[in-house]
Amino acid sequence: MTTPVVGVLALQGDVREHLVALAAADAVARPVRRPEELAEVDGLVIPGGESTTISKLAVLFGVMEPLRARVRAGLPVYGTCAGMIMLADKILDPRSGQETIGGIDMIVRRNAFGRQNESFEAAVDVRGIDGDPVEGVFIRAPWVESVGADVEVLAEHEGHIVAVRQGNALATSFHPELTGDHRVHSLFVDMVHANRATES
Repeated sequence: MTTPVVGVLALQGDVREHLVALAAADAVARPVRRPEELAEVDGLVIPGGESTTISKLAVLFGVMEPLRARVRAGLPVYGTCAGMIMLADKILDPRSGQETIGGIDMIVRRNAFGRQNESFEAAVDVRGIDGDPVEGVFIRAPWVESVGADVEVLAEHEGHIVAVRQGNALATSFHPELTGDHRVHSLFVDMVHANRATES
């Protein structure tokens, strides 16, 4: 099977780091800003950054509704930090005008672990990833307050949910793209491969 094309939503945030991590995980990685670019990918990463800004830019670039439609249709999607917030069906404390793509039946609390100066790193055991724990980089990170029955909890930190999966949607409140450990991205690329196999 040909190498999957995985996009990174390139409106704001740590886009370059995800492109590097995806390439290391044997995907063809491309930035995505417009609906026509979204139409050409087999999977999509929504990076960390500022969730309100990403939301507003997605609307401005005309990509929010196409994103929602493709996620509803089963496009494999992975969100980190702000990307996790974007994939939540509900935000506990949204800013004015903030929208989400949705796709994971969860309620997320923004900046739950504290502000920028309270950022930290911690070893996180992630279900489905073999070997040592993943080094989680938490920067103004959200956590998941609650999940629906169809959501699989993949990791917790200090009693708070920090990684989840529902169908073809994956989300972490931490940033694996900043560590040089590409196992979470490899897990996502495996999800993209599996989805392509079912569609072909």
